[in-house]
Amino acid sequence: MTALRQRKASKGKDPGLDAQSLRCDLVADVPVKPASGTSWCSVLCVVTGATVGVSLGLLCCIYVATLHENDLWFSNIKEVEREISFRTECGLYYSYYKQMLRAPSIQEGLYELINDNTTESKRTINILQRMNIYQEVLLSILYRILPIQDYLEPVYFYIYTVFALQAVYVLALFLTSWMLSDSWLAGALTGVWYILNRIDTTRVEFTISLRENWSLPFFALQVTAITCYLRPQLRPTHQRVVLWLVFVCTFCFCLTWQFNQFILLVQALLIFTLDALDFLTVTSLYLVQVVSLLCVWLLQFCNSMILGSLVLSFIVAVLFIKHFQTGLKTGGIVVRVAKLALHAFLVLTLTFIINYSAKKILQLRSDEHIFKFIKAKFGLGATRDFDASLYLCEEAFGLLPLDTFERLANTLLVYPYLCTLSVLLIVLALAALFNLRYPPKQTNKQTNKQTNMRPDVAYNLLHTVFFGLLALSTMRMKYLWTGHMCAFAAFGVCGKEVWALCLRVIHCNTKLRLVRYSVPIVVLAFLYYKFWPKLMEEISELREFYDPDTVELMTWISSKTPKRAVFAGSMQLLAGIKLCTGRVLTNHPHYEDQALRERTRQVYQVYACQSAEEVHRLLRSVGTDYIVLEDSICYERRHSRGCRLRDLLDLANGHIMDGPGENDPDLVPASHPRFCQAIKTGEPPYSTFFTRVFQNKTFYVYKRNKEKTL
Repeated sequence: MTALRQRKASKGKDPGLDAQSLRCDLVADVPVKPASGTSWCSVLCVVTGATVGVSLGLLCCIYVATLHENDLWFSNIKEVEREISFRTECGLYYSYYKQMLRAPSIQEGLYELINDNTTESKRTINILQRMNIYQEVLLSILYRILPIQDYLEPVYFYIYTVFALQAVYVLALFLTSWMLSDSWLAGALTGVWYILNRIDTTRVEFTISLRENWSLPFFALQVTAITCYLRPQLRPTHQRVVLWLVFVCTFCFCLTWQFNQFILLVQALLIFTLDALDFLTVTSLYLVQVVSLLCVWLLQFCNSMILGSLVLSFIVAVLFIKHFQTGLKTGGIVVRVAKLALHAFLVLTLTFIINYSAKKILQLRSDEHIFKFIKAKFGLGATRDFDASLYLCEEAFGLLPLDTFERLANTLLVYPYLCTLSVLLIVLALAALFNLRYPPKQTNKQTNKQTNMRPDVAYNLLHTVFFGLLALSTMRMKYLWTGHMCAFAAFGVCGKEVWALCLRVIHCNTKLRLVRYSVPIVVLAFLYYKFWPKLMEEISELREFYDPDTVELMTWISSKTPKRAVFAGSMQLLAGIKLCTGRVLTNHPHYEDQALRERTRQVYQVYACQSAEEVHRLLRSVGTDYIVLEDSICYERRHSRGCRLRDLLDLANGHIMDGPGENDPDLVPASHPRFCQAIKTGEPPYSTFFTRVFQNKTFYVYKRNKEKTL
């Protein structure tokens, strides 16, 4: 893995801190042709590193699986309790895996998914087109054809696969750090940091079916493959092989998560930045993204949301402008900066023109709620839009809390990360100025001769910067950042670049190899001493799943209602009802559809100030037989005033909110009491339209009376 390198010794010169000396340690060194025969030391290093990487991946897999078992006592609870543990949208995705297994054949199971009439009442939708559930389809097929039914339950095959992907995730981060630093100790430090910072690097143990838990391991593999592709000493033949790996990983990532287009947009932006500053010229990476998205588009039955994505519009704009804007990288530094500014303006303008036109032609509105959320989040206008407000009021979509950095500092992760980031950003800025001042006369496919920073280092540097900014703005996106943060910090601890500059600054003659090998060993020893007892204590804590009210509700629905009964309620609860009982739903948590969002707002009027007649009309329009009301929503205290679900509905309806506090002057008092509270009186007109058929301490179920005339 470690190529032999040679450097020219500078005789009679004092190594100063000018720009050239700061850049020199990041220059792609010319590899010296190795001696004939294979070095046994190199082979031993590779074998040892691979063994450590695989071991850390398996350790992470076993660790999260143990936490999941100990938290729920999963192996000892009833089937209905296991299914209830798949909360919110996790239950919806897992229900399709269960549905495929219960189908008489694979063909019939696929037909039921393509012509689904149970997920949304009075509609027939194509689940494979609407949602990213090919992983559930593949797992159900594998479970059918593999000889494992006698000793492995379907649910364990599912969750063990997701936990195994965590091993892949850790191994990908391990390899990225190893390639950047040329030391497998960096990979070991990466894996240890990932496990110790589990709270901030993954949430797989309690949100197993979330799409990100399927996709992020493939995204990490893609970053690893890109890092390998950009290595200076890679041969053209190897480049083509690695580029195929980039494509496969990008395709798997896109296929397993509906938000793939936004992640690829960030990645395309950082590639565009590196290209503009002459750190690399890799059109092939753009093409990989486009081909991956188009393949997913075909598999998802021509899902228009993909064609209308910003990333496709951006890549088309970049390639088009780049083709016609010749002479972009010629002239002095002032001319080049002006050309780059014009280039960026033209690309962004054309991107929005293409995207706007595509959405108009396709009549696409599936993702407009995301842009409304982004607009409101960054203060570009207040909004009472119900869909955007749902995101704004969720903690996961808020700013990254400061206590995140306290936890990361506790494991010593923040300190080397910030040091590495600061030093390399300075080097990147100096190298960018050098490239702009002395434009390359000729370039090759991967990097030009004037670039004074390794392309793989430059890519990973901007990767952590761009996704770090995304994580700071939206907490849920931190899982895209913190894993790579571990790899980048470990690269700083074990790599030659940062240590060489630091030692030069303090005029220390200590051998570089001694420092970059001894420091990570000391850090690993400290982490073991401090955290190993805590890990042992954590995995020894035993809990048990306990949710008797939900179990009682699901049991009642399964035994007391028709199999084709239609249920309305909160998105989160309905996902569980579909999984546990198989009943028909009015709405569900997969929110990327305009018609579904409108239907959800109609169903949620049961928590607004509406008349019994109006609620009955709305529920009848979507075919509702039963409505499930939850006190935790009707009397919500989790959110502050203005962010409670009933407040969002009141604002959207133009009504004054409950409780003490200010209201906008254009809001008016509601003319009817809150439905979810008033219906409990059992008095007309509520008793005329609805009949209570079930209740416990948490849930109230009402049957909609199907009167002949209103």
